[in-house]
Parts: sequence; structure tokens; C-alpha cells
Amino acid sequence: MEIALVLALLVVAIILFATEYLSIEIVTLVMLIILASVRIISPEEAFAGFSSDFIIIIASIFILSAALQETGILDFAVVRLANLARQSTNVMLLVVMLVTGVVSAFMNNTTVTAMFVTPLVGLSKRINRSASKILMPLAFAAILGGTCTLVGTSTNVAVSGYIAKTGLPPIGLFEISGIGFIIFVVGIIYMMTIGQRMLPSHDDQQLTDEYKLQKYLTEIIVLPDSPLVGQIVFASDLTSLNFRMLNIIRDHDNFLPDFRTRIQANDVLLVEGDLDNLMKVKETKGIQIMADAILAKDLETEDIRLAEMLVVRQSNLIGRSIKEVEFTRRYGLVVLAISRHGETLRSKIGSIRLQLGDLLLVQGAAERLGQLRQSSNVALLDEFEPLLFKKRKGIIAISCFILAIVAGTTKLLPLSIAFLLAAILTILFRCINTNKAYAAIDWRLLILIGGMTAFGTAMENSGAADFLAQGIVSLMGPLGKTAVLGGFVVLTVILTQPMSNAAAALVIVPVALRAAVELNADPRAFAIGIMLAASVSMVTPFEPACILVYSPGKYRFWDFIKVGTPLTILLILVIILLVPVFWPM
Repeated sequence: MEIALVLALLVVAIILFATEYLSIEIVTLVMLIILASVRIISPEEAFAGFSSDFIIIIASIFILSAALQETGILDFAVVRLANLARQSTNVMLLVVMLVTGVVSAFMNNTTVTAMFVTPLVGLSKRINRSASKILMPLAFAAILGGTCTLVGTSTNVAVSGYIAKTGLPPIGLFEISGIGFIIFVVGIIYMMTIGQRMLPSHDDQQLTDEYKLQKYLTEIIVLPDSPLVGQIVFASDLTSLNFRMLNIIRDHDNFLPDFRTRIQANDVLLVEGDLDNLMKVKETKGIQIMADAILAKDLETEDIRLAEMLVVRQSNLIGRSIKEVEFTRRYGLVVLAISRHGETLRSKIGSIRLQLGDLLLVQGAAERLGQLRQSSNVALLDEFEPLLFKKRKGIIAISCFILAIVAGTTKLLPLSIAFLLAAILTILFRCINTNKAYAAIDWRLLILIGGMTAFGTAMENSGAADFLAQGIVSLMGPLGKTAVLGGFVVLTVILTQPMSNAAAALVIVPVALRAAVELNADPRAFAIGIMLAASVSMVTPFEPACILVYSPGKYRFWDFIKVGTPLTILLILVIILLVPVFWPM
């Protein structure tokens, strides 16, 4: 009965993770409540994962990463890439992937991708090269760089913490560096050769053409006898018909309205709305609708510009609608369209709930757009303007990071204490303030990992891990230990599609450890194989690092399948063949 309940919960969790009907942290916490309520796990076991030292390591790395970004040291490195780009775009791409991989070996890969997306989009415009040729290699390099060290991904840290809980030695900081380096090099060679040939190339278009806005925009002339005269723009009869007011031309002056602006006679209103609604008001007294298409020049003036904004990880806009966050009042900008996974959304934009990786086409004053460069909620995909390099603080931040690695590697301090101390030092030396440090931590990820660790305990307590392990061993055991390992590796890669990497690994590891015992094999080899497998699935763009480059690179879903599938198969073979070499079974 307990086995059936745990496996049923697992299936439900996979479905909910895939559909995103509920947020992942809510799904995780509800599962813990159910498991503890039916006494499959005790309350202590349910929350043991949240008090583990690997949670401290992951949180500390988020803070250290934010401190490096805050000091401008990474922007400083990107500026140097521009010089390489003038000599050879291939050399520049190689350096981008190498730098990204090295940085990602010690930082969360999604954070690293977010740091580099904006400057690389600006750089691609400067060198007249399609961003699609750069951004997917960037995301893949960030993902694969994380396989080179224990702290390269939260998945590695979580798996190490789990196997330590079972009595096995935790994974060393650089224990996986040998095989991780091979995986990373294979990925670079593939993307520099076969991958580059398969990547799409997109010509630059005007933003209004790219988002297909022309047929949705029109100009309305307000005649002197119009009932609109005197009405507040954002509470007028037009807005009640779901029209959005973009700007006003008054006495040859083109300006953005605010929440106090009233409509005057002879105003020319640039509005965006459904064509059916335009037809409804066509015969309205006191207005004249222009029939001509609206061009980009009508949306941009010397002071008013169009720009694209990327919704980044940990943005407080995620899960909220444009209307809910009062976007126009908050940022002084109007959202014209949203690009999501290659699809342009234009209808009822105000009610669309934003997601990670959404690309917003916005219109606003150049001054307000400039202020967004410092925002932690969005990244402005415009001409890249690096943060001021705070040299002294940058050196302090990177020194703290290096000292944590040295102290943890030499076992001068426990790894969790070393990284926590480094994070606190960056705050004490004012490389980052306390508020930004707290904001940098991905609390949803910590809840997911802490909760799925407890789910692994439930798999053991209920007997579900034994049940599945015996079934897999009886099916594949006759083929040998390597074949069983290969089966778990492939299963992990498949599960990372509907689930997060860490969740998939923590579900499979308890089963794999039991199977290793049944086969009289080294459980550690199986755990590391699964841990690595969770980081090499690039068949679809569901990995957060890939989601961040999806819209800015103007990719289609098929682009990831076409480029990522051969690479994923290649890396699966590398893992299956080399794990037994590094960790004999």
C-alpha cells in the first residue's frame, strides 16, 4: 500500500511539474505533508533536507554569484570579448564558451547564462552576427561547465548530500572534474563544428516587423465634438474596449501619457487593440480612424524608444500579470507584445502571467529604459552598457570565492562553512548589500531540493526503492552492470524533461543505490552517473538556462531538438563508458 502511494505521488508530481499547473515549491511541500501525514516519513525526516549543509552551500553560492555580478567584474570580462570578436567570430565564440564553462563550474548555470545573455545580444549586434549563433552555445556551455565540480550545479550538491546521508562518503569538490572536463570539451567541439552548422541564422528586423504589430496598431483622431474630450486617458471609453493607449500626438509633440493625462480635442491617439473592437468604434461620433498601417517611426521618436526586456530568474514579475504588477505605473513603459517560446502574444496582454524567459517588447522614454539596466527583475536587450567595474570590491569578491574553494578543497574548513564564510565576507566588505543578497537566493530551488531529498527517504522507507530496483535488475541485470547503469542514465535524462534536474536525480538515486547493492556493484559509481546524466539533457529547451536564450535567440522548439539530440546522445555514451573507468564498479 505504501509503495503504491509513493509511486502514485511520484507520477502526480511529474505531471504537475510538467504542466506547471501549480508552482514546484507548492507541489513539493504538499507531497511532504501527505507523506508525513500517513507516517511514511517522520516530521524530522520530512524537514531534514532543509537543515542539511548542502542547502547552505547552494544559498552561499547564489550570494557569491550576485556579489561578482554586482561589482561589474563579469561585465568587464565581456567587454574584452568584443576585441576578440573584431579579429574572428569563431575565436570569440570559443572564448565565450570557455569562459562561460569555467565560470559555471563554480556558479549556478542559470545565473551565469542570465549574466551573459544581455552583453552577448549587444555584442552580436555590434559585430553584425545573428544572436542565434551565439546564445545556444552559451547555454550549453553553462550547463556542461557545471559538471566539472561539485558546486557547479545544485544537482551535484544535492546528490552528494543525499549519498552522505546513506553512509557513503560525500563527493569531493573536484572529484568529478576529470569526467566533467571531458564532457565539457566534447560539448565545445560539437557546438563549434556540427552544432554551428545546424543553428539557425536570423536577419535583423525592425521590432515592429518582428512582433507583427502593424495590423494591430492604428491612429484615432479626436474631433472637437468627441465625448472622449476631457476623459483621463487610462480610464477612457477606449480602454473599456480593451484598447491600450501607446502615445499621443498633440500640437506636433509626440509623448507618452501618464495616469493624469486627459484627452484633448484634435489629439491623435496611437492605440493597440483587437481589429474587431476597432470595427465596433469605427462609427463612434467624434473620432476618425486612420486606415493606413502604423510604421516603426510612429512608435519611436527622439525621446521615445522601443526595446526588448527579458524576464530573468528570481524576478518578482514571474507568475504575475502586467496588470497585477501595474507595469506602466511602476516602470513608465507600455508592453506592446510578449514573445514566449517562439510565439508572439498580443491579445489581452494585461492578463498574461509572466514566465521565466519571456521577452517583452516595450515602448517608453529613453531615460526610463536606461534606469532598467540596474533592475534585478528584467534584463534590457539593447546596446550593452557594462556596469561600472568596482575594481577593489571585485577583487575582494573573487578572492572570497577562491578562498572558499581552497579552504573546502584542503579541508581546512568544511565546504559549507567555507562558502558561508565567503558569502558573509562579501556582505561585510559591501560587495553586495543584505537585501540584494537575500534576493539573490533562489528560495524555490532550495525548497524543491530539500523536499525531494525527503521524497528519496520516503522511497526507501516505503520499500518503493527496493521494488523498482529489483524490477530493473531482473530486467537488465543479465546484460551486466554497465547496462544497468546505462538504463538509469537514460531514465534520468528522460525524467529531466518534465522535472527539474535536481528533482529527477533525487528520485532516481535511491533506486540506483539499491540496484547497485543487488548487483554487488559500487553504489557511488551509480550515484555519480545519475548525477552527471541529470546535467546533459539538451533535447528540449526546458532547462532554465535554455529557456533564457529561447526568445532572445529567436529559436524554435525544433532548433533545440535538432541541435541538442545528437549532443545528448553523445554525452550519454561518454557517461556510460567513462564512469566505470573513473569509479570501477
